[in-house]
Amino acid sequence: MIPYGKQNITDEDIAAVIETLKSPFLTSGPKVAEFEAAFAKYIGCKYAVAVANGTAALHISCMALGVKPSSKVITTPITFSASANCVRYCGGEVVFADINQETVLLDIEKVRNLLNQHPKGTFEGIIPVDFAGYPVDLEAFRKLADEFGLWILEDSCHAPGGSFVDSIGKNHRCGDGSLADLAIFSFHPVKHIATGEGGMVTTNDEELYKKLKQFRSHGMIYQGDPALIENHGGWYMELQELGYNYRMPDVLCNLGISQLKRAEEGLEKRQVIAKRYNGAFAGTKVKIIIPPANVSHAYHLYVIQIEDRKGLYDFLRTKQIYAQVHYIPVHLMPYYKGLGSKAGDFPNAEKYYEHCLSIPIYPTLTEEEQEFVISEILGFVK
Repeated sequence: MIPYGKQNITDEDIAAVIETLKSPFLTSGPKVAEFEAAFAKYIGCKYAVAVANGTAALHISCMALGVKPSSKVITTPITFSASANCVRYCGGEVVFADINQETVLLDIEKVRNLLNQHPKGTFEGIIPVDFAGYPVDLEAFRKLADEFGLWILEDSCHAPGGSFVDSIGKNHRCGDGSLADLAIFSFHPVKHIATGEGGMVTTNDEELYKKLKQFRSHGMIYQGDPALIENHGGWYMELQELGYNYRMPDVLCNLGISQLKRAEEGLEKRQVIAKRYNGAFAGTKVKIIIPPANVSHAYHLYVIQIEDRKGLYDFLRTKQIYAQVHYIPVHLMPYYKGLGSKAGDFPNAEKYYEHCLSIPIYPTLTEEEQEFVISEILGFVK
């Protein structure tokens, strides 16, 4: 069986988990801060906050940014639904904008048109997604956001290690806080860094960092925090905001620390696999997306577009190749249809969905397995 993605758990990973199980702390211990520091260093940001999963990261990010029932936030319909749901968790309104057909990323011109159709102040923020590992051009989005007074929450779940070079030659890593107010990551098993469940929020903003830490742990602040209103003793804590239990346990954080040590190696292997696919599908009826030279794609997914997507999907399964579809447009989900979305609203996203298929890409995919996948796809096309 060849899945579209899977985790790689080594003996070192297992040893890290056992080490934590034998330690005094299973959660809220030293491995949390250690993982946060190591991840912040890898991404290139000042602060990182470990949480229970990527959805929790999105939720508390919206809370920290002040999303409320009157808020309107723009995002892409081609993403996992959590990128939109996080706004709804805070009572806000999700407003979709269509994708760019060539990149499958949120189309900045569609966003600009949307903003120009409403008075300034109508919208509060943008949640662009580094879909499949392709970094969003945050230089352009930052200029647009500044023009309209918006914050940016970068969904980088697919893109740790991805980067792009801006117009003056500066390299920006996904989630490094240089252009977005906050960024989020996921450690789901098929992601670059796999801890089973888990997530991270990154930022360079100290005030947002403090809010994130508070919201992930019930909204509590603890002994030693100067924001305490009272102080009864060493045990004292205060609930000053309504938060959640979104903590990431030490067991998973130590697994993350171990996985992080191989992050660059895994990224390089993904890029090598993608390069082979690019060469194999060039000039065929299989449509692929090749980023420009200034973009370093992280390749969480390798997505092809093909006329008979359903036929290829079913055919590959008969060969024990388990491709996947990423994603059903969020605005076509029954929940969002119930809020007013409908088919035809975002034609680029809907056309992409009709033809997209994510084929196997993960660091332990062998060259022989990849050649088999390529051969079967090209055989089907011909």
